[in-house]
Amino acid sequence: MSRQARILLVDDRPENLVALEAILSPLDQILVPVRSGEQAVQAVLADEYAVVLLDIMMPGMDGFETATQIKRHAKSRDVPIIFLTAATMQPEQAFRGYAAGAVDYLAKPFDPWVLKSKVSVFVDLYLRRSESALEGLGAVEEKLALLRKLPAVLRDAEAAETAAQLAGRVGRLRDALEGFGGGTA
Repeated sequence: MSRQARILLVDDRPENLVALEAILSPLDQILVPVRSGEQAVQAVLADEYAVVLLDIMMPGMDGFETATQIKRHAKSRDVPIIFLTAATMQPEQAFRGYAAGAVDYLAKPFDPWVLKSKVSVFVDLYLRRSESALEGLGAVEEKLALLRKLPAVLRDAEAAETAAQLAGRVGRLRDALEGFGGGTA
């Protein structure tokens, strides 16, 4: 079974979201389209994303402001943002995008293969990081199981209770980590 990552697609124009979904659907990941900066911020606070594709020119909260809001929150601070814009690429816009926290900046129309390749890199990095965290957690679970079997822990009710609480927390952490990657397909 393969794990999937969420990819957030942010554009106020439905036809652009449809185009992004068509380009990225071969990656077999979870594509989450939203139509505003406000919805994008809500989405990254509700779930974890491998990458955000963010249009710059949107009514209300534009892409720069959206990126700034996303980067303000500890939960979403490290999510990579790729800006997409139909505006002519001007150096000050690119600088403003990078200053807001973007990792890349693509002018429309862009090459679909380039976009798919860039997104694929961030998805691979995200999934590897998630797998690594789960492997590390497995080692903690093994040590905890050994700890709970120690005679001193078995004889001490308080130590046994503390170990049980720790096991519960580790279990919840595993559930959360598995859930962030979108589960299994």
